[in-house]
Amino acid sequence: MSDQSQLVTFQLGEELYGINIMDVKEIVRVQDVRVLPNAPSYVEGIFNLRGEIIPIINLHKRFHLKRALSSEEDELLSGFIIIDVDGMKLGVIIDRVSRVVTIEKEHIQPPPQMLSGIGAEYIMGVVRQEEGYLIILNIRDLFNPRELQKIAELRR
Repeated sequence: MSDQSQLVTFQLGEELYGINIMDVKEIVRVQDVRVLPNAPSYVEGIFNLRGEIIPIINLHKRFHLKRALSSEEDELLSGFIIIDVDGMKLGVIIDRVSRVVTIEKEHIQPPPQMLSGIGAEYIMGVVRQEEGYLIILNIRDLFNPRELQKIAELRR
């Protein structure tokens, strides 16, 4: 068992988040998203990635986060992170992709009780950095089974 974790980091609102690199399939530039009627409010729509229909999730809406103020450079770095949740691919809108970092597992602390926006139940831990915290998301816990079922039905 490795004592290190590789994380893809990205900005969402004011915070820096990370998810395990093994859960990330790819990062794509912003595409045309087809809006779906009757979708949950945090589902932006679907888009076609090389013939595969991918639901796009807006974590800003899901967790009531403000979007980051973006410059033109940020626009180039924004897009979707394609993640795999129990065999289903989902696209998550990000404000800005950051980089892949390697974190020593011993540096990961339990999340503080009050972290802006995202509930502690979705957070694996935090790593203190010079600029604040890197918040490590547990993508498997972002959606309950009923929500995943609903999102899966959108792909049909």
